[in-house]
Order: sequence, then structure tokens, then C-alpha cells
Amino acid sequence: MKLDNKIVLVTGVSSGIGAATASLLRFHGAHVIGIDLKAPNMTLDGFVQGDLSSAERIDRLLPQLPTRIDSLCNIAGVPGTANPLLLAQVNYLGVRHLSSALLPRLSAGGSIVNVASILGAEWPQRLDLHKALARIEGFATAQDWLAEHPVPAETCYQYFKEALIVWNYLQAQPWFMEHSVRMNSVAPGPVFTPILSDFVSMLGESRVQADAHRIKRPGYADEVAAVIAFLCADESRWINGVNLAVDGGLASTYI
Repeated sequence: MKLDNKIVLVTGVSSGIGAATASLLRFHGAHVIGIDLKAPNMTLDGFVQGDLSSAERIDRLLPQLPTRIDSLCNIAGVPGTANPLLLAQVNYLGVRHLSSALLPRLSAGGSIVNVASILGAEWPQRLDLHKALARIEGFATAQDWLAEHPVPAETCYQYFKEALIVWNYLQAQPWFMEHSVRMNSVAPGPVFTPILSDFVSMLGESRVQADAHRIKRPGYADEVAAVIAFLCADESRWINGVNLAVDGGLASTYI
């Protein structure tokens, strides 16, 4: 992969898919700047400790980030067992705000990669709602809209992964046309990461067991990281507005 000397910003860098992505990017010659709540146990080219749960907290991070970036990997997220408001803020609103804020710094030919989930696959069932939310600019304004259109707590994780996929679809081409910056998302299935147990708790043991026969095993973080890195590399320069399942074929079994 052609990543030599590219400056890549990775959120959620300290564990799981974020850590695996950072390691792979650096192996291929990229300069990786990480963001996370906790300090990483790995070598990076730069690290900014910070919180992505509000516009104000994100804005405080911006002066500490490079003035030129080649790729942004939005990997940070909280599990479905987290507080529903925090889940909306980090997994969706924060991704939008950070991406929009850094868009002017992304070089022509640059890339944004968002980590969604196979659990966002039912976005067509709520497409009108997700499109309405995607059109609302601003963290606070979108949060006010969500207060008027509450999401059941038990489905918040799925809902905001759906919303992220729809926003990715809708926003990718305008940004590519206007700024020559591509944006794609990946949708992992179950992955062996520190939050896998939260994934099981959220869905319930019966649902997990019912789906167990559909795949050989949960994925590994490095298997998802390889796809994210590819979407940052020059070889993927004509891929834009895609949501790519990285799930060992799990999504295909629902057809």
C-alpha cells in the first residue's frame, strides 16, 4: 500500500481496531497521530489526549493537531452498553463534527474512513429519519433534533451506526467533488476487541448464539485494520461513498 510519509490521524488509537490500524499504517510508512482518552502503549508519531463527546471538547483539540492531514480514521466509539446520550455524541455527532472541522486541512486526494458496524445494516428502514438528521448542521442543533426524536435506549447503538452509514453516503460525493477528499465507511461484524463482551451484553446471549453458526469466528482487529489502511492508501483513490462490510460474510447470510 502506498502510504509513505502520509500524515494520518487515528481516533480511538489506544486499543482494538484503532491500535491495530495505527500499527499497520506506520508499518507502511505513514506518520500516525493518535487521539484517545487514554494514552497508548505503542509508538506513534504524535498523540493528543482528548474527549470527542462534545463540539467544545473537539474544538479544544484542533490547535494541537497538524495543519495538514492526508487521512482521518474515525475509529473511536463507545459500546452499546454506554449511556445513550454519550453514544450519540461520540459515535455519530462527534464523528461529523471532527470530520467537518478537519476537512480544510485534508490534502487533495485525502481520505476519511468511518467505522460503522454490521448492526447498522437496517438503515433503509429508517432512511427518512437518518437523512433528516444528516441534513442538520452543527453538533448542538443536531442534538436538539435528537431530543425531539428520541431513540429507544436499547437500539441506540444500531441507530447511530445506521445514521453514520447514511451520513457517509450523503456527504461523501459533495466533499469529493468540492475538496477531492474521499470518504468511506467500514462495517465490521463481531471483532475480538476489549468491547466484544459489551457487544454480547447489548444483543443478548440468545441472539449471539442464534447468529453463531453464520460465521466461522469473530474477526480480528488487524483484519479490519487492513481494510481501513487500504482506504487511506493511493490504491483506493477511486473508491468513494462506499460502506464496506468486513464481517467474514455475516451480512450475506441475511439475504
